[in-house]
Amino acid sequence: MSTTNLNAQAQAARLPLTGVRVIEFTHMVMGPTCGMILADLGAEVIKIEPPGGDKTRDLPGLGIGFFRSFNRNKKSVVLDINTQEGYAAAVELIGQCDVMLENFRPGLMQKLGLDYATLSQRYPQLIYVSHKGFLPGPYENRLALDEVVQMMGGLSYMTGPAGRPLRAGTSVNDIMGGMFGAIGVLAALRERETSARGQEVQSALFENCVFLSAQHMQQYAMTHEAPPPMPSRVSAWSVYDVFTLADQQLFIGAVSDRQFVTLCEVIGCPELAREPQYASNAARVALRPELLARLGEVLKTHRGEALMPRLEAAGVPYAPIVRPDQLLDDPHLKASGGLVPMQTDDGGETEVVLLPLMMDGRRPGVRQPLAKVGEHTEEVLARLGAHLPV
Repeated sequence: MSTTNLNAQAQAARLPLTGVRVIEFTHMVMGPTCGMILADLGAEVIKIEPPGGDKTRDLPGLGIGFFRSFNRNKKSVVLDINTQEGYAAAVELIGQCDVMLENFRPGLMQKLGLDYATLSQRYPQLIYVSHKGFLPGPYENRLALDEVVQMMGGLSYMTGPAGRPLRAGTSVNDIMGGMFGAIGVLAALRERETSARGQEVQSALFENCVFLSAQHMQQYAMTHEAPPPMPSRVSAWSVYDVFTLADQQLFIGAVSDRQFVTLCEVIGCPELAREPQYASNAARVALRPELLARLGEVLKTHRGEALMPRLEAAGVPYAPIVRPDQLLDDPHLKASGGLVPMQTDDGGETEVVLLPLMMDGRRPGVRQPLAKVGEHTEEVLARLGAHLPV
């Protein structure tokens, strides 16, 4: 056995979900995110793909990176569950698993006989996770997309300028919905230790988005004033904005009196901090447009390369405006192990982003190449005692 395989096995043996088996009937982002989290944490995740493979593999445009991003550390099994043989194999495989994941349109799994009510009669210990648009209620049969729930869950309203709702720049609800599905799995596994029974876990896009908007809902409940969109907000801090420097844009957030004084010293206008009308944060907020204009005049003479190290040394929060492609060369991500190589299903290699957590000083990482379509079909079906037709 190669050193690489030995290292991968040693790492897997130390992961918390080693020994947990998951079967995944998912596509796109939400369900695959849940499966990837469980796989990264050590579970054996078996992804069931239709003949020809999951169509997510071939999405164009903004969807081109979905499959690589959310399907690592999984095994691929091709089954045609619309045939008698494929369906029988799927049901038997489900019985060999601790957890089943799905994220298809409302009613489809019930139509196929793969819903929780049906399967739990045969497999009472099964933990069944449905990733949906909505939890049970008046909306539950609607089809939903990340953008749909961003519009109806308050997020697009808060993100865009007044009168111009704007979706967030990534699939925030799909990804977080998968995270909440994984959290539900962990809780259900823990509960099964004492109850000896599985359960259905549901995670939904709309409720996820409302959770993201909860702070603004409470803002209204406490003030009885509808919160304005973020571009029109009344900031709690006087200096909390993007400034245009001589060569780039830079976000600076001076959120205390001390940080404001320090910022003025760093950029070479200490006298500004001594003016009595800027003596406190509340006073500065009242004069915020004037103050930002004055700071902007000073900052436009500075270059980012020289200014950022001085802000960091002085303890003033700042951030350059970074594009996603630039993150592939981010020195912190590289040094901290947040970006690691993964062999792709076409035999190439790419850098992938790991889960944003450390456990006992280690980052759960990539243990195997991205699976080719049906790569593990024979291996997994052999557990059924026969090489069943797919």
